[in-house]
Formats: sequence, C-alpha cells, structure tokens
Amino acid sequence: MEYRCVTDLAKLQDYLGGARLVAFDFETAPREGYRSDVKSALDAHKADIVGVSFSVSEGTAVYVPLRHKTGKNAGSPEKVMRWLAERVFANREIVKIAHNLSFEAMFLYALGIVQQPPCYDTIAAAQMTLKSNTTFRTLADSGLKTLVPELFGEKLPGFETVTAGRYFDELDPQDEETIRYACADSDYTLRLYYLFNNWFDRYLPKHRFIVEKLESPASVYVGLMKYNGLLVDEELMLKKQAEAEERIKQLKEEIAFMIGDVNIGANASTSAFKKYLYDDLKLPVFKTTAKYQEAMDDEAMILLAEWCRENRPELAALFELVQEYRKWGKIKSTYIDGYLEHIDSVTGRIHPDLFPLGTETGRFAARNPNLQNCPRKDNDPVGVRNFFIAPTGKALLSLDFSQIELRVGAFYCRDERMLETYRNNGDIHAQTTSVIYRIPFEQAADKNAEHYKERRATAKNCNFGVFYGLFPKGLQRNLKFKAGLDTPLPECERIIANLKAGYPKLAQWQEETKKRAASRRYTETWLGRRRYLPDIASADWGKKSFAERCALNTPIQGTAADILKLALGRIIEGLPWRMWLRPVLQIHDELVFELPEDKVREAGAFIKACMEERPFEEFDVPIVAEAAFGVRFGELKEIIEGVNT
Repeated sequence: MEYRCVTDLAKLQDYLGGARLVAFDFETAPREGYRSDVKSALDAHKADIVGVSFSVSEGTAVYVPLRHKTGKNAGSPEKVMRWLAERVFANREIVKIAHNLSFEAMFLYALGIVQQPPCYDTIAAAQMTLKSNTTFRTLADSGLKTLVPELFGEKLPGFETVTAGRYFDELDPQDEETIRYACADSDYTLRLYYLFNNWFDRYLPKHRFIVEKLESPASVYVGLMKYNGLLVDEELMLKKQAEAEERIKQLKEEIAFMIGDVNIGANASTSAFKKYLYDDLKLPVFKTTAKYQEAMDDEAMILLAEWCRENRPELAALFELVQEYRKWGKIKSTYIDGYLEHIDSVTGRIHPDLFPLGTETGRFAARNPNLQNCPRKDNDPVGVRNFFIAPTGKALLSLDFSQIELRVGAFYCRDERMLETYRNNGDIHAQTTSVIYRIPFEQAADKNAEHYKERRATAKNCNFGVFYGLFPKGLQRNLKFKAGLDTPLPECERIIANLKAGYPKLAQWQEETKKRAASRRYTETWLGRRRYLPDIASADWGKKSFAERCALNTPIQGTAADILKLALGRIIEGLPWRMWLRPVLQIHDELVFELPEDKVREAGAFIKACMEERPFEEFDVPIVAEAAFGVRFGELKEIIEGVNT
C-alpha cells in the first residue's frame, strides 16, 4: 500500500491533482472540556477534525494531520480546510466519496461547509446491495470493518487496537500505524465505490442511480439535521411531566378502587391483571397473542369495553380508565421522560439519529429518540410538539407534502376520476365520499350535510388503505379503532364494492401489480428501488397475503419516499447561499427548518419549489407542499399566499 503522511499543502494538491473521484475520511477527537464524555469524539459540538485522509486511486492514500498533540501537523487547520472546502467539498466537478457520509457532512457543516453533490455514501451503497438472493444488507452489515474482510479478505485494524485507550489526536501522525489506520479507511472506501458500482451495473443498475442521486444527498441532509437538532422548552417538559405523574397516580387510584390491590404495573398488562380479567371476572377472550395467550393490548381492551357495555355495564368504566391510564403512561415514558434524557447538555437541543434507509420502502426511521412517532396535536392531550421551539428572533418553518401517497397512487393506477381531482386541485376525500355513498360531489363536500363527518372519516380511511388492498374486515377494524365508527361488515363490503366500481382502474392496477410481483418475486418503486417478496408464492395464506400487501404498498410509499429524497438533494444545492436556513427534522412527509423570522417567506418559496418540482418526467400529478410557521412546533400557522408575511 502506498500510504503516507502529508503536511505540505502543495504535496496534498499534487496528490489530488486533477482527480474527479476523491474518497475521504475524517479522524476526530474531543475538545479539552469533553474528553471524559463517552462518544464525544462523534459529536461535532464537542469534537474537532484531527486529520483527513484522501484516496484518489486504489492502493494509495495520504493522511493530512491537522490537530495532533504530538508530531508535525499541516500548518493552519483553518487554512487547509478552507482550501479543501473550495477545491473538494463544494466542488461540483468532483465526486466526493465517504463511508457514512452523514458523519463527515456533520463535521463539515460545523465549519460552515455544506457538502455538495455529486457525492457518494458507500454505507448507503452497501445497504442497496444483496447479501443473499433476496435479502439486502442492513446497517449492521455495512460497517467498513465488516465489509472489508468479507469483500476484500483484508482485516483492518480496530480503533481500540491502534489508539490503545488514547484519543486520535494523541497519536503521532508520522507513526506508520497511525498512517495505515487513517489511510486504509479512505482507500477501502474508494475500493468499495468501484466494487459496488460494478455490482450495480451488472445486477441492479437503478440502485446505482438511487445511491448517487437520492441516498447520498439524503445522507448529507441527515448530517445537517443531526448537527442542528431541535431546541426544546425544558421548563414546559418538566411541568408536563409533573402533570402526567399526577394524572397517572389519580387514574391508578381510581382503578384500584374498582379492582382492589391487583398489581396493574406501569401499563396495565401484568399477568396479575390478566388473571383478574379472564380468571376472576371470567370475561370472554376476543383476541389472543401469537402464542395463543389472552391478549392485553389496546384492541383487546376496546373489545372488552364494548362487550361490557352490553353485558357487564358495571365494568365498562374500568376499561375506560385502563385506556386512559395506558395513554398517559405512554405519553410520560415515551414523549416526556424519553425526550428529556436526550437533551444535549451543550446545545440544549435534541439531536435524534435519523436513518434514510431505515425501512424496506426507503422511508426514514429515527431513534434516540424516535421523533418519527411524535404525535400530531389532534391526538395529544399534552401538546408534545410544543416542547420544540425556535430561539428568540427565529421561527420554525414546516413544509408538508399534501397527500403525497394518494397522489402517487393516482399516478400508478391511472384512474381518470382520481387524476382529474388532483389536476383540478380538488378534494379527493369528498370525491371518494361521493363514490362510496353514490351521492353528488356537492353533497359529499358540503360540511353542513347530514352524516358529513362520519362519511368523510370513512372516505379518508378508504383512501389511506385502499391502494394497499384493503379488505372489508380491515376497513371495519380501521373505522372502529381509528375513527371510532361501528360499521357493520356488510356495509364495509358495500363501501369497497362501490369504491372499486367508482374507481375502476384501481382494482385493475392492484391485480396487475400483484401478478407482476408474483411472477418476479419482487416489487419496486418507479425509480427502481427493489424489495424482494419470496413469500408471495407461499402456501401459507397469511404470509402470501402480507407479501401481496407489500407488493402494493412499496411502489406507492417507496416512490413517495424517493420523491422526498430527490427534494433533499435540491435543498442541499441551495443551502450554501442560505446558511441561515437550518434543517432540523424530517418526519413522515414533512420537513422542518429553523430560520430568522424575517426569512420565512423567502425560505418557504425556495423549499416549496424544491419539493413541488416534477420528480421524474413521467410523473404527471401535481405535487403540493403546504407551508406553516411559528415559534412552537405544535402551534404552526399555515402560510396562505398573499396573506402571511
């Protein structure tokens, strides 16, 4: 291996030369005040870039030390990084390659640099390649120290082995082991780039496009969100924590008054409580677990409550209390205690981990904490979203795709009535109400009409489930548990029959899509993101049915995710001229930003244009992104063109 340490900027310039492909990797170490903090070297608010390695050809690499405490460094770190920002990281003529690009993007962003495309994240590429005939690599399978032995037969030295308990800035940058460790990361990242692209070109060419144009820019965007985080109102959180504790205590006492000293635990699902319900009270079992035990989930409690209202009215109040007790328990443990423990002591913000390839459809996932499940205000007695605030003089700006999955579904199935509704900026829920109840559109859209609310609730549940092969029983269950509507099964059957008759191309698309997936054993998005479905040929009806739902779900949900990621790339390209615009969160089909109050309209127009741009030539359904702003995330006001400022 031709690995060497370079401390002369001219020699670095000579090595990089006119290369159009540059793999790079950062070594980091905590600043003095954080050297006792666990994982502080991975936090751009607590650590600095100690050195950078580059590779422009396989088997070669250079390491540029910047902040080592021993040995020789490459002059001024600020001067070197300024030159690299202009020559490499912001250069749109060079493909920048990194393994876990979001990490490097985060540290660059801390220096005021937005990594520009073209870029390439080899950890994303790894997750888009197969590890078996029908299984893609997971994030856990995609670490550099895992991939290199598997794919190149070379064992890379571990960080702990090289550092022996020290931080990287305590190593001598001229030492052979230091150079080998730093340079191997960028060298093998470049090798992975070639290896994965050769694999894509041979087996899944569309996945290469997805990695280059969607996933790699999304990785950069994640680095920016991770660095910025969301400012929280800790005082409000502690106040709501005390209120929740008091409410839980009160509910527990009320339940105890009814059932005595039976231990219900933190979630009213203990074996003692189960025994009390099913053995002592001898209540009927309406639902069982996978192991054929009596179920204790929310659905089981709702079913028991309904039965008791008819047959044991004296017990109906118990289940209402249990549901309320569970709701408050989850609010406190997940959304208050869970969020409080992730507030960063330096920034006063929450910096969640976001994963652009966290689901099989290509949608994001999150953890530490999982802000993807942050409740909306219509299902939240505490106001969890109000925990997130803008600093003084700034605002939060949210742009949310309007019904993106329904629009994608209309694009796929080509039903003229659906397409016409969206092209005319119509009300798809009113249109579906008209279809399933066979009433005039005007009546379906009239908020003062008889049965308006329940009919619209039914139409919404149909719309959000129909593309995925909704059955009458599934519709009945959704209406019951999501909309609180008791709809007889024959009525659900009639609704779905009317739906298929009213949207004739829908059922046709579903059958064709399932047949195609059964033949290929996979389904895919419009841009070619593939999901294998080996169970679609299973003799087990349950497995086959689930695979068929995935065959319908993935093209729609996955294409919607692809459209969002294309928008992220456009936003990244515009951020260097708008460094005041700070991405802070992605949640479902929504992007959230922090920015100066006087920049709301300018930013809204920019982001809206990025999100509403036609994603690919064939897509002929209008895309709409709705903007809202405010100081608290839970109290955003919609921006109405020509009204708000």
